[in-house]
Amino acid sequence: MTTARLPLFPLNAVLFPGLVLPLNVFEERYRALMRELLKSDEDEPRRFVVVAIRDGRETAPTGTGMPGTLAVAKPVERAPAEGFGPDPIQTFHRVGCVADAATIRERADGSFEVLATGTTRVKLLSVEADGPYLTAEVQEIDEETPEEEADADEAGALAEGVLRAFRSYQKRLAGASERSLSTGADLPDDPSVVSYLVAAATVLDLPTKQRLLQAPDTATRLREELSLLRKETAVIRHLPSLPAADLTLAPTHPN
Repeated sequence: MTTARLPLFPLNAVLFPGLVLPLNVFEERYRALMRELLKSDEDEPRRFVVVAIRDGRETAPTGTGMPGTLAVAKPVERAPAEGFGPDPIQTFHRVGCVADAATIRERADGSFEVLATGTTRVKLLSVEADGPYLTAEVQEIDEETPEEEADADEAGALAEGVLRAFRSYQKRLAGASERSLSTGADLPDDPSVVSYLVAAATVLDLPTKQRLLQAPDTATRLREELSLLRKETAVIRHLPSLPAADLTLAPTHPN
């Protein structure tokens, strides 16, 4: 399988293939990473690996930002591995996602506004902390495809069921008077794309999202999502005032 050494960008969040990731980059080690990415040719992908933190901090000790907030971390000069322990790989989940930074915009204060898109799942083999930012040796994880037509049909049927369950879930979140997804044109019909999009858009804790990212194939992911959506919809049945999940908006992660 294909392996590569890429910059590592730990977050208290899970990135899925095909999903957009906006970032506010304030911390010095990640500023250094963005400056390095900007040296590459504009026609070349500016790749780094987003990995969810199992135990540790994504920001400097003086920072206040956590996932879903707009608080920002103050840039602090420190060793790349600080906050991640003596053996950083133990701090992270072992499956992450390669991100391609389509937009990297430097602000006047030296921080960066970044817009990246998840591309490929990867497994962390090792993590190095001897440079200005963390790097990781990673191995690409192929999405297993159905070998038989019956398996492909099953994945398609599961995707349809997940889309129906997601619409019901979103309606419950939004409340009867709010806008919700109502037509098949609102979401894709490719089972793999559906599985990642719904995993990202559903309000779930990080370990559950990580489990969905690590699922060995699309059908397995869709089955778990169908079960999760039914459970979550039942839980929020009496909570119609919660905000709707929006597939078009993503929180900006501070670093």
